[in-house]
Amino acid sequence: MNDVKAELNYVRIAPRKMRLVANMVKGMDVSRAQTQLLFLTKRSSHPLLKLLRSAIANAKNNFRLDESDLVVKNIVVDGGPVLKRFRARAFGRAARIRKRASHVTLVLGTKK
Repeated sequence: MNDVKAELNYVRIAPRKMRLVANMVKGMDVSRAQTQLLFLTKRSSHPLLKLLRSAIANAKNNFRLDESDLVVKNIVVDGGPVLKRFRARAFGRAARIRKRASHVTLVLGTKK
């Protein structure tokens, strides 16, 4: 069957932190995944919930699929561009700060 895909690029949350939440919802059906993301207290759960809802809307409108048959088939979090900043340290030195971004790809499939 058709796999429904949605992408979220340049999220200003580190990929390591996004993967904690993304791996938790992998393999769940979409209603359970939405509930899980809605009540989770991690910062990355809000952008992932928006992405999941976008993928569900894509499935309904573009492929005429029923929401009750959808499952989170795969979710991949890759690293995006890194913003490099510097913080002043002792004796005139500078320490690098790396502000990381993420690219997320979500694939929905059907149960059957």
